[in-house]
This record gives sequence, structure tokens and C-alpha cells, in this order.
Amino acid sequence: MKNKKADIITVANAAGVSPATVSRFFNRPELVNAATKKRIDLAVKEVGYIRNRAAQTIHGIRSGTIGLLVPTIDNTIFAEVIQAFSDRVGESGFTILLGTHNYDEKREYTVLRKLMEHRVDGIALVGLDHSTEVFNLIESQNMPAVLLWNYDPAARLSCVGVDNEAAGRTIADYAIAQGHQRFATLFPPLRGNDRATSRAKGVRAALDAAGIALDQADQLETRYSLSDAKSAVQHFLETRDRPDVIICGNDVLALGAIYAAQSVGLRVPQDLRVTGIGDFKGSKDVEPTITTVRIPAQSIGQTGGDAMVAAITTPDIPRESLCCPCTLVVRASC
Repeated sequence: MKNKKADIITVANAAGVSPATVSRFFNRPELVNAATKKRIDLAVKEVGYIRNRAAQTIHGIRSGTIGLLVPTIDNTIFAEVIQAFSDRVGESGFTILLGTHNYDEKREYTVLRKLMEHRVDGIALVGLDHSTEVFNLIESQNMPAVLLWNYDPAARLSCVGVDNEAAGRTIADYAIAQGHQRFATLFPPLRGNDRATSRAKGVRAALDAAGIALDQADQLETRYSLSDAKSAVQHFLETRDRPDVIICGNDVLALGAIYAAQSVGLRVPQDLRVTGIGDFKGSKDVEPTITTVRIPAQSIGQTGGDAMVAAITTPDIPRESLCCPCTLVVRASC
């Protein structure tokens, strides 16, 4: 016969305290003195007690979980912000439930519903553009929420991120200032991706202001994939006149472009300049190092985590959207 699962009374007996004190340890730990906390913590580990969060949420007690919904974890683009967000909310006793939707609006809504069915205390989403159904679901449930990665003071929900259009203008203005005239761009599909759309808009605005025309054939599009970016740029370089610079929507695509140039015998930056956006881990370690605009992913994750915890624990205080600065980082690739 299997042993009976440990319950709150088992923990109380092992710690030599009342069941009410054990309950307080979990739900109002600030009211329990340090010595008692230590005894209860040891007892919990000794008897293998696991709280029934589902039962608690029925009675209005927080689940201690936050849903974090990101487009993909198939590359490094969101890894830093996920880790920083998780670490920061963890300091306040929260754990994240991570979901992905692969830039699919319908799937995002489905995953969001599932996270809410798990009684999460709050929801964090990447980007500002979401379906009406997603916004309506969050608002109808009065769910604490924060939008990460993009900043717009007119966003429908509180947001923490950068001005991605400004990031696009910054990198294009830098390349233009170097005297280059022939440009190509490499971006992911823009549909359903407001980060890339804003960056591409900023790049085009800078080129237009400088009187630089960009043919449709010079505007490359590929998935967020090193191999796909390499293949697309290699074909482009073999079939089109070589540009002076390829401006890429992020550093993953920029690295693919660099590999493509090298595969057809071109030197970067002597024969072709390449820029990225993001400054993700590794961008300063590849050869050549990547000129880019730094998106402060760690700062976004940490600040977003603080905003998420505040929205849950002090729901009556108005929230302000926060803009994290992005900075030009000049390296060898341009």
C-alpha cells in the first residue's frame, strides 16, 4: 500500500507548530519569524509536502505562477529576456509557466486560455500587437498583464521595452553616415511581428530621408534562422549586383549574412558591410564582430518582472509604460 501523501497537518506535527502557522508560512511569510520559518522549511522537505495550488486559487489565494507567452524559444532572441524575467519574479516567490505560439495569433489565444485555466496570477506577452480576442480575454478576467520588448506610450496595456523604430533608424543612419549608397535589407516575415515591422519602418524612413532608393528585390525576407538567412543572402549575392551594406533585422540574420558572404568569397567588411540589431550573446565573439544596436534584453526582463510583480501585488496603483534605451554598438562588420 502506498504511503498517504503528506498534508499540512503532517508538516505542522514535524515542525512542532500549528497548522495555521504552516498556512501562514506559505501565504503570509512576512508574519512568521525566521526561526519558525526555518523549522517549517525543514519539515516540508523532510515529509515531501506539496501544496495544492489549484485548491487554494478556488479560495482566492494566489497560485504563485505567472504566464509568459513568447513567439518562439527556437533561437537566442528571447532567451535573455526570459531568463531575466524569470529570475526577477522568482525573487518575489513567483514561478513562470512558459508558452509559445510561433507568431500564430490563433495559437497565441489558445495558449493564453490554457495558461489562465492554470490560474496564473498574471500574464506577460511579447510585443504590442495582439488579436482583439487576446486583449478582450485579459481585460474580461481583470488579469494583471505586461507587454514586453516593445515600447509605445499609447499601448493598450502597460509595456516595458524599446522603441524598435528608433533602433532601425539608428543603425541605418550610422551606415548612411559612412558614405554608403547601395543598400539591401534582410528581415523576417513582418506579418504578426511588430518588433520587426517597427525596425523595418525605421530603416526605410532613414533611407528615404537620405534619398536612397531600395528596390523590392533588395528587400530580402527569411525566417529567424541562421541557415535560412545564409541561403537567402547567398542566392542574392550570386544573382544581384553587390550592395555596400546589408542591414539585418537582428543579429541572427546578420550572422547568416556574414556566413553567406564568406561562402561566395567576399570579405566582411572589406567587400561587404553587414549590420544587425539586438547585440545578443555571441555578437561580440563571432568573426567579424557584429555592428549592431543593443536591445537591453536583460534590463527589459528585469524591469518587466518588477512591473509584473507590482501589477499582481498592488493592483490599485496605476501603471506606467517604460522605455529602455537602445544604443549603437560599432564593431568590425561595418
